[in-house]
Amino acid sequence: MSKPLVIAVDGPSGAGKSSVCRAVATELGLEYLDTGSMYRAVTWFVQSKGIDPLNAAEIAQQVNAAEVLPSTDPAEPGIKVGDVDVSEPIRGEAVTQAVSAVSAVPQVRTLMVALQREIVARSHSGIVVEGRDICAVVLPDAPIKIFITADPKARAARRAKEVGANMSDTNLSMEKRDHADSTRAMSPLEIAKDATVIDTTHMELREVINQVLDLARASYG
Repeated sequence: MSKPLVIAVDGPSGAGKSSVCRAVATELGLEYLDTGSMYRAVTWFVQSKGIDPLNAAEIAQQVNAAEVLPSTDPAEPGIKVGDVDVSEPIRGEAVTQAVSAVSAVPQVRTLMVALQREIVARSHSGIVVEGRDICAVVLPDAPIKIFITADPKARAARRAKEVGANMSDTNLSMEKRDHADSTRAMSPLEIAKDATVIDTTHMELREVINQVLDLARASYG
C-alpha cells in the first residue's frame, strides 16, 4: 500500500457516525479522529474564558490560544485543551447549545481544518475521520468518502436515548443544529458529489459497519 488508508465520513448528528467510525477503525487497525469533538473543545475553551459564544470578533482574536489535543485511539477517543481533559464537559448542555455558533466563526474553522489535516498527514497506520465537512472541505482527496444519514425522527430517538433526554426537546435541538450546520457561510454540512450515501434509518449498527468495511476493502484490497 503506497499511502495510508484514509476514510472520510460526514453526516448529521445522531446518524450513527461515531459508533460506525470507531468500530471500523478498530477492525482495520486504523486511527480515529472525531472532528466534532474538536469544535466542542474550542467551544469549551471560549466559555472557560468567559467569552460570549455569539461574539465572533472576540472568538477570532482568542482562538489561536486554544491548544486542542484530540486522541486518535478508537479505544480511548478523548480530548484535551492544554493539560485539561475536557472529554466529559464538552458533551454537556452548555457546550451543545453553543457549538454551532462557535463552529461558524471562520477563524475557528480555519484553525481546526489545518489541525485536522496535520493529524491525518502524520498518521502512519491510516485513519478514519468523521465530521460534517470532511469529504467536501477537509479531505477532498480522500480515497473513500461516505455520508452517513438517517431519518430525523430516528436520529432524534437515538440521541435522546444516548444522552437520556426528552425526545421532543432532542428533536427540536437537532433541528436547530441541522439548520445551523447546513446554512453556515463557511464549510456547511453537505454531501460531497463523490461520496457514498448510507441511510441508517432501518439498519442495524453491524450492517452499517460491514458496509463501510466492504467499501474500504474494495478500494484497498
